[in-house]
This record gives sequence, structure tokens and C-alpha cells, in this order.
Amino acid sequence: MKITPRRDYMLSLESVAMTDIVLNMFIFFFISFSLLYTFSKSPGIKVTLPTAKTATPQKENITIFISPDNEIFLDNRKVHIDELKDILKERLADSQKKVVILKSDEKVNLGLAVKVMDIAKQAEAEGVVISTTKEENARR
Repeated sequence: MKITPRRDYMLSLESVAMTDIVLNMFIFFFISFSLLYTFSKSPGIKVTLPTAKTATPQKENITIFISPDNEIFLDNRKVHIDELKDILKERLADSQKKVVILKSDEKVNLGLAVKVMDIAKQAEAEGVVISTTKEENARR
């Protein structure tokens, strides 16, 4: 006598529908966040600006970012400190307002920040502005 095993395949439509909903939500959020990241107007360099009570918004022309890892970026392009002076001279020659804005993380090496400000002055910048955020808006 041959006994064949009994196979009961139970397909639940509820689980298929739930899987479909979850996958659709995943696709929606994946596309939404990738578009948000692509078209966001904020720079890709994340810095925590120091706070000041008298901070005023500046019209940004030439912006130098110093990341927490002490990397220097000139308008979102990574620049080595040795070539910063030449690039700044070229950019300042084309600019009407010869002001350089320095945005750096509050935990950045102070010596590096001073060196970057000195290079900006050597590149004939009329002024170097250190960007801050208002104290009341910071760390909410």
C-alpha cells in the first residue's frame, strides 16, 4: 500500500494584498526621498554653525565650507588648501562683491579656519564673513 502525503497549499489573499501594499509604499517613499535629496537646495556638506545673537543673513557670493573632518569645500567642490588661493583669486576677479563667506562646523580646528581666512585675504578679498545662525533658531 502506497501512502501519498497530502499537500494542502493554503494561499491567503490577505497576505498577498498586504505585501503588495507594503511594496508600493516602499517604492513611493524611496522615490520621494531620492527626489528630495536630489533637488534640495541645501549644500551637501553638513556643518553645525555657531550661534550668535546678532546674526544677520548674508547674500552669499563666494562660500567656503570647512567640514567637521577639516575638509575644505569651495561652493560644494572639494578643494585642497594649497590650491585654494589661486581658485579664490580667479573667483574674486569675476565677482562684483569681493566678500568671502566662511561656513564651518563649530567643532572645526580654529587654526585651519584662521589659515583659510588668511588665504582669502591674500587672494585680495575685501572682507571675510563668518556665517552663524541666530541663537533662538539654533538647536530646536
